Amino acid sequence: MWKAHPEDNRLTSNSPQSTPASVPAVNVQPKENPKPALETRGDVGHIGKSVVIKGELSGSEDLYLDGEVEGNINLRDHKLVIGPNGKIKASISARDIVIHGRVTGNVSASERAELKRSCSLTGDIITQRVVIEDGAFFKGAIDIKETKESKSDSRKPMAMAAAASSNAASSGTNGPSLSASPAAQSSFLEPK
Repeated sequence: MWKAHPEDNRLTSNSPQSTPASVPAVNVQPKENPKPALETRGDVGHIGKSVVIKGELSGSEDLYLDGEVEGNINLRDHKLVIGPNGKIKASISARDIVIHGRVTGNVSASERAELKRSCSLTGDIITQRVVIEDGAFFKGAIDIKETKESKSDSRKPMAMAAAASSNAASSGTNGPSLSASPAAQSSFLEPK
């Protein structure tokens, strides 16, 4: 049988003088559930797994989609996350696209497309950056678009070299000569 000890009486007493000095006061706060990264922005729409949409879906906020959609999805300047229960038969256009569920259709992400481990995508991807996790199913083509910054930076050296050679040719100096005539080019297939 259980008997009360004198120490137990001291701990349960409500008077502040009866708390022993050897027991530190512990401030216990309830643990908060970590919020997904998508919810850090203020405007995030959520479509649950029991929702079925047939037609066009467009919006001006980030969207978490865990239901079924058949048609078109257009979120041009926003992020779209397709949850693990999502079943999409649509062409998708958004800034960032993260796919956990099943998608049949072409995906166009202006910045980034991410295919998670549980993802199944049958369709083409057009994006600047793509991430495909190990275990994701993907059947289609990937078209990586250049960023505006890299296009202008990569063309500057060629334009400067062409300008330098045209300046050297017009001034009559013996500078390096660049030629793009077919006679100057050779093929790996032609015998030498």
